[in-house]
Amino acid sequence: MREKILELLSGKKIDTQPAFSGLIHITAEGLEREGLVFHEIHKDAAKMAKAAASTFKLTGMPSAALPLDLCAPAEMMGAELNYYEGVDYQFPQVRKALVQSSRDITPENTMGMLGSGRLNLICEAIGLVKNEIGKDVVISGLIPGPYTLLLYVCNPANMFKEMKKEPQVVLDALFHLSSFLAKVGQAYLNAGADFITIHDMGGSPGFIGPAKFEQFVLPALKKLNAELPAPRVLSVCGNTNTSMHLLAQTGADAISVDQLNDLAASRTNLKDMLLFGNIDPVQTLWQGDPAQVAEAVIGAKEAGVDAIWPGCDLVPQTSIENIQSMKRA
Repeated sequence: MREKILELLSGKKIDTQPAFSGLIHITAEGLEREGLVFHEIHKDAAKMAKAAASTFKLTGMPSAALPLDLCAPAEMMGAELNYYEGVDYQFPQVRKALVQSSRDITPENTMGMLGSGRLNLICEAIGLVKNEIGKDVVISGLIPGPYTLLLYVCNPANMFKEMKKEPQVVLDALFHLSSFLAKVGQAYLNAGADFITIHDMGGSPGFIGPAKFEQFVLPALKKLNAELPAPRVLSVCGNTNTSMHLLAQTGADAISVDQLNDLAASRTNLKDMLLFGNIDPVQTLWQGDPAQVAEAVIGAKEAGVDAIWPGCDLVPQTSIENIQSMKRA
């Protein structure tokens, strides 16, 4: 299946619609089997690799995604993260804004910080996963989109004011972050990742609206994808039914949408572009049963997706049986 997925990502036609993910898909059961504590898997390369590989080992789903949080690039820029030690299954988050204005995002505080944070640790973990299960799975290097990263590192209230009064200042910041993220993604590819997933949650047109997406996010994503080697998957959240034509212009090789989208309409609007999605990670994969998962997968296949993906990161408490049902259906 690894080879078929790689062929699909390269634009070739394959004879199946594989189930895999480029988003975070670790489980509480997998961590327990490996003797791992959640907050520790983000700060130790061997533990991160074990966690990322655990879902394949338990379910056979042919993929792994690293890192296991979306805030690593913000940390590389100097932001302090809260790892929530003592809290079960809480993903790391930025403690406070790194800068007060988009104007403060410069090449010096992006590119100059590239070797900081956990970059080397994450690359080591990718290499460990590659060595252990790389012949059987595809490995996704996960990065936020530039707009999502700007939300993490900049005071949001000031940023929103600047979007209205000084849009070029925000665009310049997004362009700097795009180049920075391209370097991070390239490091993940050099370490052994097979493709890059750009998870632009905050910058989805489903959240900020098509007009702001076209003005701010689309130019930045075009720059990021132009500087990243293929394959590149863009994952967006929310209802993007009216914005698929904009997503198709980002330069990504595939678009992953969530459960709010009308898949058949998305398929029509994307035409020849790869479409991944859109099994509900909460109501179906976590709270549903294997039969409901299978029904959702069959519906997505009939709507014309090229690959079955969860609509977002898996809830860690998702059952192994439901993941297996997603893979089999």
